[in-house]
Amino acid sequence: MALPEREGMDFDVVIVGAGPAGLAAAIRLKQLSSQAGEEISVVVVEKGSEVGAHILSGAVIDPSGLDVLVPDWRDDPDRPLKTAVERDEFMFLTKNSGVSLPNLFFPKLMSNHGNFVGSLSNVAKYLGRKAEELGVEIYPGFPASEVLYDGNGVVTGIATGDLGIARSGEARDDFTRGMELRGKYTIFGEGARGSLTKTLIDRFGLNRDSDHQKYGLGVKELWQLSDAKFQPGLVQHTMGWPLPNKAGGGSWLYHFDDNLLSVGFVTHLNYENPTLSPFDEFQRFKTHPMIAEVFEGAKRIGYGARAIMEGGWQSVPKLVFPGGCLVGDSAGFVNVPRIKGSHNAVLSGMQAAEAIAAALRAGRQGDELADYEDGWRASPIGDDLKRVRNVKPLWSRYGTLVGVGLGGLDMWANTLLNTSPFGTLAHGKPDHACTKPLAEVTPIVYPKPDGKLTFDRLSSVYLSNTNHEEDQPPHLKVKDMGLQKTSEHDVFGGPSARYCPAGVYEWVEDASAGDGVRYQINAQNCVHCKTCDIKDPNQNINWVTPEGPGGPNYPNM
Repeated sequence: MALPEREGMDFDVVIVGAGPAGLAAAIRLKQLSSQAGEEISVVVVEKGSEVGAHILSGAVIDPSGLDVLVPDWRDDPDRPLKTAVERDEFMFLTKNSGVSLPNLFFPKLMSNHGNFVGSLSNVAKYLGRKAEELGVEIYPGFPASEVLYDGNGVVTGIATGDLGIARSGEARDDFTRGMELRGKYTIFGEGARGSLTKTLIDRFGLNRDSDHQKYGLGVKELWQLSDAKFQPGLVQHTMGWPLPNKAGGGSWLYHFDDNLLSVGFVTHLNYENPTLSPFDEFQRFKTHPMIAEVFEGAKRIGYGARAIMEGGWQSVPKLVFPGGCLVGDSAGFVNVPRIKGSHNAVLSGMQAAEAIAAALRAGRQGDELADYEDGWRASPIGDDLKRVRNVKPLWSRYGTLVGVGLGGLDMWANTLLNTSPFGTLAHGKPDHACTKPLAEVTPIVYPKPDGKLTFDRLSSVYLSNTNHEEDQPPHLKVKDMGLQKTSEHDVFGGPSARYCPAGVYEWVEDASAGDGVRYQINAQNCVHCKTCDIKDPNQNINWVTPEGPGGPNYPNM
């Protein structure tokens, strides 16, 4: 299909992703331009239908980034965080019991004192309003689908996706060509496993000198609690059951705002058993006798899932390339033991903005932002990540019982002595390469959901308000369908039907198919968690942006 030329718009800075990192960068650029008495034009493109629609996190939020970016946010009647952490509990669960671990066992960096419980989606909405007040242009519902380069390979902006293309690939009557948004610098803050970030890392070899990235899958529900069970500011974390010792992960339960409970479960994606289902492990977790009672008289009102970057210090790639940089979760700035990353996302956006503002003042454009690349490890971001750099590798290497204990000792050594007896450990294999063939494992059989405390995938996806235009090209690209049958199905037992938390992938019995089964992709269910892109054992699935504002619409998540 011959396509017309795209129309274009020029800005000083183009930002991909209206998350905490991208919006912090936009706000800081406008603050600096105002202080200098000059104009910096900034545009932010966001694939969600509105700012915050695709943002999901626990979330206990470290306000240190917000305090620097918007110093008076606590006095704002429109502030997004209102529930301070009042009590911090940590439990290790066995199948029918558990034990609470005293807080004195944990180094100070693990304390949640001074943090807030709330919705990261609402934080993003708040930052979006602040950015627009400063003159930032924000375009929600316009996924960035292509990186633009000049003849020398310098990034010059992005193109938004075309609208109105049918599943057949032909233009429909409502076809609209995407726009080119060109900038002197482009900031990529797409979150975990961003579709354009992947291409940038490959093109510029940004991970050449870093360890490979590690990931987890966070599955979350939002519940409305009864007055009797609600304890504002209570923060609880667990590890252990229901996951086996060799599969890492854990849960959270956060009480906040008006009788709301954020409950979720993270499963590290380096698990070996292809029949393990992170979604079903979460459902089992809620039935534990120390957990289930909080749900008495409660109502489930929200659901979502997303991948989490877990590689930390040693997995952060080079962040800069000619014409742009990576920020936030695209850079991998999550502190895994603390289960926090939004503070580092905000700080990284600010650091990138400061480097860009200095470059623009010097009349530069399209070069590498060396100040940003050289500065982050010596900043609070680097200090935050370096002290916990060995927790994830130790957990992966030795399992939950031994690995977490060694990780705790390592954090204490870094806190008290500013050094580690382990140095800096590597992560081992990439997550997709950890999956064992079905013949080498004992299959896991999960109980059926009861529809009251435990649920199936489809009723859960309904609560995520996920929607996609059905007559569009699929955004889940299987590179080799034959390999999917001979390997993903025949060797590994079809793990995509289990690791996906949204019921996107199914192996359906079909007598008309050559081998008696057919691979069915229900792309309309996709909640954009990116797990398939990460965990497929052959790296045979490529997640790209769908048309327009498709995907979840998370309220208060």
